[in-house]
Order: sequence, then structure tokens, then C-alpha cells
Amino acid sequence: MIATKNITVIPARRRVGNTVETEEKPKLRVAAYCRVSTDSDEQATSYEAQVEHYTSFIQNNDEWEFAGIFADDGISGTNTKKREEFNRMIEDCMAGKIDMIITKSISRFARNTLDCLKYIRQLKDKNIPVFFEKENINTMDSKGEVLLTIMASLAQQESQSLSQNVKLGLQYRYQNGEVQVNHNRFLGYTKDEEGHLVIDPVEAEVVKRIYYEYLEGASLAQIGKGLQTDGILTAASKAKWRPETLKKILKNEKYIGDALLQKTYTVDFLTKKRVKNNGIVPQYYVENSHEAIIPRDLYMQVQEEMVRRVNLHSGANRKKRVYSSKYALSSIVYCPKCGDIYRRIAWNNRGKHSIVWRCVSRVEHGPGCCDAPTVQETELQDAVIQAINQTIGYKDNILKMLEQNIEGVLTETDNSGIEDIDEKLRALQKELLKLANAKKDYTEMADEIDRLRQQKQDALVEKADREGLKQRIEEMKEFLTKQKREITTYNEQLVRRLIEKVTVYEDKFVVVFKSGMSLAVAK
Repeated sequence: MIATKNITVIPARRRVGNTVETEEKPKLRVAAYCRVSTDSDEQATSYEAQVEHYTSFIQNNDEWEFAGIFADDGISGTNTKKREEFNRMIEDCMAGKIDMIITKSISRFARNTLDCLKYIRQLKDKNIPVFFEKENINTMDSKGEVLLTIMASLAQQESQSLSQNVKLGLQYRYQNGEVQVNHNRFLGYTKDEEGHLVIDPVEAEVVKRIYYEYLEGASLAQIGKGLQTDGILTAASKAKWRPETLKKILKNEKYIGDALLQKTYTVDFLTKKRVKNNGIVPQYYVENSHEAIIPRDLYMQVQEEMVRRVNLHSGANRKKRVYSSKYALSSIVYCPKCGDIYRRIAWNNRGKHSIVWRCVSRVEHGPGCCDAPTVQETELQDAVIQAINQTIGYKDNILKMLEQNIEGVLTETDNSGIEDIDEKLRALQKELLKLANAKKDYTEMADEIDRLRQQKQDALVEKADREGLKQRIEEMKEFLTKQKREITTYNEQLVRRLIEKVTVYEDKFVVVFKSGMSLAVAK
């Protein structure tokens, strides 16, 4: 005979964290999470208030044990990657150190639905509830996740709306030419009490040094090494100067008092990922937005020199060569047969050791490609010294010629063309903004503005070339005026200062000076 079934109901016991209810119920280890999204004084006060509130709130509950306050100050909540305290709190939860989390609201905990639900479910698997004060939601309740999903979605929409508002505010400031720069990492400038960019005199001298040394022929590596040797720190207070850092300084239009706004833009409001703006969103170029450190003409000369070095091609197949400035004659000695540059080589010819300069095409491909002559370094240096001494010997005549050249350069100077382009650009810019704000097609007008900007750029380059030539002529005049006797020894610094190019022929050297003058020296 089958015995009567005896069923005993075992009621569910509420489990929280790693605890199980016993006669001596242990206290819940409760932690609080706080976050404010900006570093303004008002928000900082809110941050301190939250920490104080939750410390008192937890410690005043007899059933709770204070497990700490985890607080991220001044960090966005759209993702959790940079929220160090949040991540530390989650790690402590997973390690069994926390039984419950209290936070002000869903938007304080996370504004990204995916992240929010991910961590809530991760905590639920460990029986750890999160209580949101503002919404009065406990994630362990049956209705918790449904409400949580709805509220998290609303929080994400709020974040997206905020992101759009920020974008609109930036667009408005851009249209009004308001420049925002993180001056803490911007060499040469600081900000005044009103937030305007002003020159830092000490750092400005470093910027000028970089520009002038580059134009004198130094490579980025050489400039960086010199700065490092002199103990000069980068804008980020680092001792090492990277070539990329120096390149950005040389290309930054802010050093001539201008500012190109919206160089990058945000492609995802959640990840805050920014990418280079290649015409996807409008850019704004503000001229004379602040005081310049580098003269505009000098800046343009540097841009031209950068292009020249990047595009240093030579030889019959126009093979690209890497710019070198290790020696004053590097990258300026040329072969007339193939057009390639000469390279300095330690040569061992039949047991005889010497330093020679040889055509790179011949070195790499043999005499069948180019049969340009090899020249001893001493012979090349002597030819340069002779050319310089010829200018000293005919000083009076050359000074007169240089004076005439300067007058010719001044005669060619004409800024009216640039001013006319500026006037047309201003008119078109006003029309473009009207069309853009009215959400009308402005493609044709944008194309015309691009064409005029390129025309202006070309005019500025020509003007910079004239100014550069004028400056080089003045430097040659200064050298000849001060030099009382002929040069007897080869001087690297003097060659960098005066010589533009040397071409090696079978029977002569042709030396071109930076002032534009050229002289032949027989072998």
C-alpha cells in the first residue's frame, strides 16, 4: 500500500549577494556610486554632496555595513571605459566584497542602454541588487528589469539629445569664429582671465626656434634632439620631442593667428569616437582670431619647404628620396645627368680609404644607369669655399646687383589681388551660411569658395616666396658687408646659411646661392 503523500512547502528565502538568511542575519555590505559629468565648481559641489549623503545614508542603517563610496568626478557616463571607480566597484562586486549598490539615478549609473543592462544582469547573476533612488527601482524586483529597460532607453535618448544640443552650440560658436583651444597642451599660448588666447613669451621663443631651425635645413629629428639637449619640455611636459609633435607645430595655422575649426567630428555620441573631417561636416577658417607668434610669410615658407622635402624625387624614374640634413651638403648636391642627388659615402677604393660623394642612382644601379663622376669630399668643399670667396672678391659689384634684385622683388609685391579675393570670400561666406542654416543646397557656392581659397593660397605662397627671396638677399648682403677677408676653412653653418644647390659636372661645379645668384667653379 502506497503511503499518503506528505508535502512540505519550503518557502523561498530572499538571497542577496553571497549571503543566505540565517538566525543571525549578517549585515548587507552596501556601497554607493556617484558621478558628475563636468568639472565646474557647481558640479564639484554636487559631487561632494553626493559622497556625504550616501556615506551618512548607509552608515545610519543598522542592517547595512558601509562598503565604500565609488565616485567618478568629471567623466561622461555614455560609456564605462574611462570610469575607473565604476569599474573598480564592479570588480569588488564580482569578488564578493559588496552585496548591494545604491545610486542616485539610472542616468548617473549609465546613459548607454547596452552597458546599463549588461552590468545589471551581471550583478543579478551574483544576487547583487542596484537601487536607483530617483526612480525608486530595485533591480531584484520582478518589475525591475522591465522598468529599467524603459528608463535606460529614456536616459540614452536624453544623452543623444544633449549631444545634439552640444553640437548645435558648437556650430553656432564656429559660425561666430569663437575659438576653443586646450591651452594646457598648446605650446606658445595660454589664456587670459576672459578665456582668450594670449602669447606665453617663453614658450613662444621655443616655437620660433623650431620654425627658424627647420628653414635653416635642420631635420625634425635634429630639432628635437637640440631641444632635448637644452632641457626644453614639450607642451605635455615631456622631455622627448617626437618628430610627429614638431610636424604638428610646423603645420598648425594657429601660430599665424588663424584657426581652422572642426578639424575632427564625433561619429558616435556613445563612444565619443572622433575622426578627421574630410568634408563630411562644415569647417570654419577664422583669420586673425588671436595674436600671431609666427609671421605669415615665414609660415608659408615652412609649408613650401615641408612639401619640398616630402616630394624629394630625383633620377630618371623620379624615385622618391628621403630628406637628409646630417651634413650641410646633404640633399643639395645634384647630378646633371640623371637629376638624382649625391650621397656621402665612406669609400674603400683598392685599399685607399676616403670620403666621397656619389650619385645615388649610380650607387644603387651601377654605371649602366648613370656614369656621373665621383667627387672627393675635400674637392666638393673646396669648390663651395671658392664660390663663396668669389662673392667676397667681387663684393662691391655683387652688393649693387643684390640691391637691384631687392628692388625688383619689391616692385613685384602686390597685395591687391589677395584683398580682392578676401572681399569675394566674405560675401560668399555670408550667402553660404544663409543657405546652410536654411538647409538648402550650397554645393556650387562651396565649390566656388574652395576655388577662391586655393587661389588665395597660391597668391600667399607667391608672396611668401618673394619675401623669402628678399630675406635671403638681405642675409647675403649682411654677410658680404661684414666679411672682410676670404674664407680659408669649410664651415657647415655658413654653407647651410648661404648655399641652395651644387651641381657636379665633369669639368666644373655650379654653386647656386640662396640669394638666387649662381657661380661656376672649375675642377
